[in-house]
Amino acid sequence: MKPAIHAMCGRRRGFTLIEILVALVVFAAMAAITWGALGQIARTRSALAAEQDRFAAIVRSMGDLERDLRQAIARPLRGNYGEPVPAVLGFADRIELSRLGYANPRAEPRSNIERVLYALDKHSLRRGRYAVLDRAAGSVPEWRDLLDQVAEFRLRYLGMDGTWREQWPPRDVAPEELPRAIELRMRLEDFGELRRVLALPSTIPARGVGASGSVDMPALPPGPLPVLLPSGGRP
Repeated sequence: MKPAIHAMCGRRRGFTLIEILVALVVFAAMAAITWGALGQIARTRSALAAEQDRFAAIVRSMGDLERDLRQAIARPLRGNYGEPVPAVLGFADRIELSRLGYANPRAEPRSNIERVLYALDKHSLRRGRYAVLDRAAGSVPEWRDLLDQVAEFRLRYLGMDGTWREQWPPRDVAPEELPRAIELRMRLEDFGELRRVLALPSTIPARGVGASGSVDMPALPPGPLPVLLPSGGRP
């Protein structure tokens, strides 16, 4: 009896090779599943971060455009060769306008009005600005990229008569007159089409411009001017 008991006790003290192999296989499978789950979480976080960065870029670019339009001013200017340029020079795919709010913290002898441009170049929405308001020969704008992956950028202009146009100003409108509103349609390669209608300030001619080109204007009406509309048919 004693040898048999000792033999049974000896068999209970360890694991067989098959049991060890099974345990290793189970452990490896669990490790693989865990690693895959962690990798998926990391990829999801990376994708979410990229989406957030992209959305932030869209918001920033639209904010720049909205701010410039809200501060538009009826200030025509002289072009590179002395030719008159309207306060807003708009086409179906680009726009150029005069705006207030050009910060001058050092009180430099320059205008607080800025001439800005928006245009699409190789799937990139760009903002340009001129260093001077009334230009001289050879004046060129300084450009910076706002938003990439832009497949289409379209503009329309609402006149005081309620007519939408693809060019501003029309021939029967004074060069200092601003459109009532501007419709923006932008089709992104990843987000689809965005549509926004932005109301412009009332047409207030810039009178009393000093030698530096600066002008004191009454404050614009408070509150947001843009109106978000769903993508769909044109009004």
